[in-house]
Amino acid sequence: MIRLVLFGTSGCHLCEQAEQLIREFLRDDFELFIETIDIAEFEQWQEKYALRIPVLYHPETQNELGWPFDQTNIEEFIKRLTNG
Repeated sequence: MIRLVLFGTSGCHLCEQAEQLIREFLRDDFELFIETIDIAEFEQWQEKYALRIPVLYHPETQNELGWPFDQTNIEEFIKRLTNG
């Protein structure tokens, strides 16, 4: 199973769009777990991601997919993570 983090914050319309794209992608692939993290919770996340959210992040490799992204970008990002 691949664990990803979606960094965002409440009230961010781009983050809402990113979540919708990811939900659509998840319908086809149940081998993914997506954790949504609000960057407002920790100062270091605010400093790193405030101007870049939403960001899809893979903790194991520290690879990031920054906005803007679409279904194709998400699929390519995941393929790179699985070497497939």
